[in-house]
Parts: sequence; structure tokens; C-alpha cells
Amino acid sequence: MRSFYRTLRANLDATTVRDISLLLAAAVLDGISFGAVAVGYGLPVWVPVVMTLLVFAGGSQLLLVGLVGAGASPAMAVAAGLLVNLRHLPFGLAVSDLIGKRLAARLVGTHLMVDESVAFALATEDRNKARASYWTVGVGMFFAWTLGVVIGALAGRAVGDVRAFGVDAAFPAVLFALVLPALKDRNTLAAVLLGCALALAMTTVLPAGVPVLVALLGLVVLAVRRSERAVCP
Repeated sequence: MRSFYRTLRANLDATTVRDISLLLAAAVLDGISFGAVAVGYGLPVWVPVVMTLLVFAGGSQLLLVGLVGAGASPAMAVAAGLLVNLRHLPFGLAVSDLIGKRLAARLVGTHLMVDESVAFALATEDRNKARASYWTVGVGMFFAWTLGVVIGALAGRAVGDVRAFGVDAAFPAVLFALVLPALKDRNTLAAVLLGCALALAMTTVLPAGVPVLVALLGLVVLAVRRSERAVCP
């Protein structure tokens, strides 16, 4: 443990530590929102907590609970969550050498693979700093998010209908914040707009949760445009 702590201190500068600290503070607040709204949708307190411990994927957890709360079947919500987490496949290839070769390290490191831990790891070319950033952010996010979810779930049970306070607005707000940086790319924006249009068009004719999956057809536009760009640079 002391060796691990010394490694972190040696490879993380003050700016990185500050950025990670701010990130963890935000994770606690997001976790509180998720836990409160999950309980507000009628789920027992233990459900969002166990989901956090076993899944640990904020975006998928938000999407799953949001879809179930909107009336979608659990199977449909799980399918949507799995599709959202497909991005972890390239993530794993990008940070594989940072996690370690031992089975225990790879299992734990894979569980801690979230957008933030990967982003901090890939933000530097220094291998030691990248590894230290990955593990620090991953472990920190796990405990910060879990703490927030527990607080939010307990608070949600005490308050009752948290939707009366507008806390449920955090779901679409957080998801929108996650995708907003990617919308600077024109092709990605076109795919998102098409997906939104398809989802809205199907809302009145398909069961809850299915229009979200239909929106993924917007990715066809993105794939076609990128293939055209690759053929004609």
C-alpha cells in the first residue's frame, strides 16, 4: 500500500490531483442525483446501490433507470445499456497495457474502466503517469459515485417523490452533457439529429424504450460519411 501511494505521489502533479479532486466531487453529486431519482421511481434502496457495485457505469445506470421509470421493460432497458457500453471495447484496447498482466489486476482494472479513467490515462504520453492516473481516477470514481448513490438513495426514501423537486431533470441533463463535446463534429451532429428525429417519430407507435434503440439507426449516417471520407481524403 505504501509503495502504491508513493508511486501515485511520484507520478501525479498538483494540477492533475486538483482536476481529479474536482471530478470526484462532481461524481458524488451525480451519484446523489441518480440514487434519489432511482428510489423516486419506486425502486428499493438496495437496487441502485447493488447496481453501482456490480455495473459501475454511470451512463448505462442513468439510461436503464430512466427507461424503466418511463415504462420500458427491464429487458429493453438492459439492451440499451449494453449498447451504450459497447464503447468500452475500444477503451479496453487503448488502456490494456496500463492495467497490468495479473488476472486480479485485469479484473479490477476492467471494472474501473469508465470514461473519466480512460480520458485521464490517455491525456499523457508518459506511461507511469498514465497508469497512475488510470488507477487513481478509477478507484476514486468508484468510491465517490457509490457514496453519492447511497446518500441519494437514502435521501430519496426519506423525501418520497423526488420528482416533485425536479431532481429527475438531472437524467437528461447528465446524458446531454456526456454527448455534448462530440456534437462539435458535423457528421456526428447529423447522426444525432437523425436519431432524435427517428425516436420522436416512433414514440407514438412503439413501446417505451424501443424508440431509443431505433435512434441508433442514426449511426448509419455517421458510418457512411466516415467511409466516404476514408475513400476520398
